[in-house]
Amino acid sequence: MKKIGILFGMENTFPQAFVDKVNSMNVDGITAEFVEIGSVKEACPCGYSVIVDRISHDVPFYRAYLKNAVLTGTHVINNPFWWSADDKFFNYALAAKLGVAVPKTVILPSKQMPPDTNDISFRNLPYPYDWKSVFDYIGFPAFLKPHDGGGWKDVFHVHDEREFFEAYDQTRDLCMTLQAAVKFREYFRCYVVGQRDVRIMPYDPSRPHADRYVLNPPTYEPALLARVEKDALTLCRSLGYDLNTVEFAVEDGIPYAIDFMNPAPDADLNSVGEENFQWIVEQVAKLAIERAQANDGELPELRWSSFLGYQPDVQPEAAKAARQKKSIK
Repeated sequence: MKKIGILFGMENTFPQAFVDKVNSMNVDGITAEFVEIGSVKEACPCGYSVIVDRISHDVPFYRAYLKNAVLTGTHVINNPFWWSADDKFFNYALAAKLGVAVPKTVILPSKQMPPDTNDISFRNLPYPYDWKSVFDYIGFPAFLKPHDGGGWKDVFHVHDEREFFEAYDQTRDLCMTLQAAVKFREYFRCYVVGQRDVRIMPYDPSRPHADRYVLNPPTYEPALLARVEKDALTLCRSLGYDLNTVEFAVEDGIPYAIDFMNPAPDADLNSVGEENFQWIVEQVAKLAIERAQANDGELPELRWSSFLGYQPDVQPEAAKAARQKKSIK
């Protein structure tokens, strides 16, 4: 019997619905349950074929447990190694390289020195910092937000230099980004599951958190929705996430990717609404079952390229031989 587990924290509606959905599908040889963690010994299997991770970004013990699980043959959604290495500023840079529209963004040094550092630790930074070049590039209004965060924590909407510095003074030792504001008319939040299934959800970030999903949206241009879906898939396939949400703010018909590092996205019935909730439960259940059926117990190739599905066209030995042959000519 292959076990599918879900690892979660304070959320209630999605984990139980996910387990119930998997078990109700009556797939031979597969069962689902809440993950139970005993003592965690190095290189020992955890007993799960698949684990859906909803909480390890907040609990280092869970993240270490999941890395050990991957090493011993468990498929984890989402991959804990890549998730650990990722950050939002890198994502913006990657999107720009991929041709996905993103607002102008810069990364900033922290206001306060991180623990165990002092002035000497920052000798590579010029002083005073060149704020003028930052403001000239980004302009105002803008958003000041952590380079690696979520849940709209420590996010500031600033309209001039005075507001920027007032907000910046509150950011402690967080590494922040400053990003040009998009004057959007439409805003979408997209579930992406298995790097293939996309659900585009109209969204209003100005509303209270529980009311942000627009339940009676207007009609949108098919070409706009097609581009949103295409860009959402491009980003998730490049980042290697099997479960993610991608947010787009649309200005003058151009969807700008605003936030797309959400590997444990909101899936609470009370905020996403009944239809979105049923969709995400079913799609993640199908994905977990598919991954369990494909898991033959063999260890994956533990390299970044294999985590991201990259297969080089030419093996190193063949490439070396080709270069030698060319040099002889």
